[in-house]
Amino acid sequence: MKSGTRKKISGWLALLFFHSVLLWNISDAQITYTIPEELNEGSVVGNVAKDLGLSVAEISDRKLRIASEAGKQYFAVDLGKGELVVSERIDRENLCGQSASCVIPLEVIIETPLQMYRVEIEIQDINDNSPDFPKKENVLKIGEHVASGARFPLESAEDPDAGSNALHTYLLNVNDFFVLNIKSHEDNIKVPELILKKALDRETQPIHHLTLTAVDGGKPARSGTTEIIVQVLDINDNAPQFEQPLYKIALSENTVTGTLAVEVKAKDLDEGPNGEILYSFGDHTPEIVQKLFEVKPHTGEIVVKDMIDYEQSKAYKFDVRARDNGNPQMEEHCRVHVEITDINDNAPEIVLTSLPSPMLENASIGTVVALISAKDLDSGDNGKVNLQIPPGSPFKLKPSFSNHYDLITDALLDREMFPEYNIDILAIDSGSPPLSTKTSVKVNILDVNDNPPLFSQSSYVEYITENEAPGKILCSVSASDPDLGDNAKISYSILDSKVQDVSISSYIYINSDNGSIYSMHSLDYEKLKVFQIQVQARDHGSPPLSSNVTVHVFILDQNDNVPAVIYPSADMGSVPHQKMPRSAKAGHLVTKVTAVDADSGHNAWISYKLVEATDASLFSVNLYTGEVRTRRAVSEQDDSSQRLLIEMKDNGEPVQSTTVEVPILLEDGVHEAILDFSQKSRDSDNKSSKMTFYLIIALASVSALSFLTVVLLAVRCIRHSRGSSCCCIRRGEAGDGYKNPNRNLQLQLNTDGPIKYIEVLGGDMMSQSQSFRSCFSPMSEISDFTFVKPSSTTDFQEIINVLDASLPDNSWSFESQQVSTC
Repeated sequence: MKSGTRKKISGWLALLFFHSVLLWNISDAQITYTIPEELNEGSVVGNVAKDLGLSVAEISDRKLRIASEAGKQYFAVDLGKGELVVSERIDRENLCGQSASCVIPLEVIIETPLQMYRVEIEIQDINDNSPDFPKKENVLKIGEHVASGARFPLESAEDPDAGSNALHTYLLNVNDFFVLNIKSHEDNIKVPELILKKALDRETQPIHHLTLTAVDGGKPARSGTTEIIVQVLDINDNAPQFEQPLYKIALSENTVTGTLAVEVKAKDLDEGPNGEILYSFGDHTPEIVQKLFEVKPHTGEIVVKDMIDYEQSKAYKFDVRARDNGNPQMEEHCRVHVEITDINDNAPEIVLTSLPSPMLENASIGTVVALISAKDLDSGDNGKVNLQIPPGSPFKLKPSFSNHYDLITDALLDREMFPEYNIDILAIDSGSPPLSTKTSVKVNILDVNDNPPLFSQSSYVEYITENEAPGKILCSVSASDPDLGDNAKISYSILDSKVQDVSISSYIYINSDNGSIYSMHSLDYEKLKVFQIQVQARDHGSPPLSSNVTVHVFILDQNDNVPAVIYPSADMGSVPHQKMPRSAKAGHLVTKVTAVDADSGHNAWISYKLVEATDASLFSVNLYTGEVRTRRAVSEQDDSSQRLLIEMKDNGEPVQSTTVEVPILLEDGVHEAILDFSQKSRDSDNKSSKMTFYLIIALASVSALSFLTVVLLAVRCIRHSRGSSCCCIRRGEAGDGYKNPNRNLQLQLNTDGPIKYIEVLGGDMMSQSQSFRSCFSPMSEISDFTFVKPSSTTDFQEIINVLDASLPDNSWSFESQQVSTC
């Protein structure tokens, strides 16, 4: 628009537009405002926050913003007031041309939570453009012999305004020879033409000056003028005539260049040069038409010159001129309408209206992840777009409105399985053949504390040696947590329990960071053989999750006990004299030295050795039984008082040993002590036989009970722990017959050393409060059976004399005990 004209109507614009009523309505989440073009920057369009039902505080808290589908951002939101204001001057003619409707679509996006509204701004035209002729001066040549009534088309004016503000009519200054006629085409384009009222006389007036005025329909109206110079000629009195005034054709977009679109034909009744016709575009043919089409001057063929794009323009309308070679030249025009038909040559476009936010793995089904829209520049079915995502994805697309979709969760998420998702979104149009576009949306999954720590083993078994220094590491447990951050950070602790009625914390402590378990003091196998530790691993999540594991600690024996002599027993610090007859022959049993060792296994194997003797040729000591026998017959020359020093060594490492001095008196005849000893042996043999019988009964009962336990355990393992590396049973679950779930029975027969013994242990597995040991003196003629309680703390000096019983040199053991967890 010219600046002078703008100044004249500026006041009118202010009065007309700033006091106009803004129209708006909300329908299906869509708001429409109507404003005039050319509003100043900062002009208020409407209070979008109020129309959406939002307070002024909410538009900032919920991060309201707008997005425009147009190339420029013509509007902005005043966050302080919630008003939609003009941010850039809007020229309707540049934006929409002469289209009847001019709408700028906006998307109002609220980020928290995600919502979107559609806002349409309808731009109304104002009469800010005057009609304008391409040329300010036009020359028209008319023969003097042209009869009245002849018509001469004139160039049309152009007015970029629309509707009532567009070009309305033409006016011609008053003269004697010409009148003005206005033709209206079917597309409402008005074309002026001159009509000759009476014949011209070149000799009287060779040139006529006319003024043509174009007036629009605005209020007030605006106008533009051009000067028409009529030159009067006296030749060529027939103009070319087209076969039809209007040619309509249809072309498909992307038609190959060189394709014949249409052929126009005109005839001229003149002869010679006056009848020769040349075809060309009309004077006012748009440049785009001249770029896309070409008119063959001699044939009237109109061919495609460049690629045609339906999305650029759906139709083209232009004039073709037929001009003869007469003098003066005469011409005629026809109208050509080219309709462009759409083909599916544009792939759909996927628009991420809102980028996806990271999702918590416990997000509920239906949570909105992102806002997505699709568009296609084609029309009809070619422009219909369908969005889809591959099956099997925990997400789906929920249609919103007008090719807008919500990407929502369709299944529960698990970060430990899939920490992120790359969602392939496919857009397919309905054309033939269909075109498609694929884009990938990345969604990160945030961790929640939904996994408890998991120990590397279902249970731990550790073996430690007794007498280790306090503070030594016993074992380490390890747990892992597939969560992240604090949810995966693990602390270890010991659950309180009792060992021999003492808190487990007095025995061990644990490093809370790495799960290493340390001893608090030295452990004694003879007092404690096995105990359990309940370890808990707890993560630092909110709320924290935990799991427990049982550590079975078995204490291994060391050779830390010296063999103790139990026969012959020392009386008042010395061993009483042993008496034997002088009539004793070789192999006579003089006495038997018996010792026991509080250790177990090889550490308790005891061997006997004669280290000193008054007469080494008279006596010998059995290596394994400690029996003292004569090596030869006693002679009269042998001293009546003999002294033997016998050493007892265990089989441990290092070897522990002790000695005993046995005095022997040689006397004539059979001594009463020997008879008493034999009688005692026979009595003890009877007692031992009875006790052995009772032991066999007890052993058989325990065997039957153990067999039943094994059967029940096997059945339970098959049913509930198929494929597991271990199987456990709790007494409380095994049946009503177990009244105390912590009771256990341990029966062990040791035959590793010279002294054979059986241990029967009962009570709490952590306690040694109930135990019995039977001791046998192997490889002897008389057996002794004794009970000692408890086994681990017995003072072996108090064990009764072991008789000359012996057991076979083999060993077996049976153990049945309760373990709470594996």
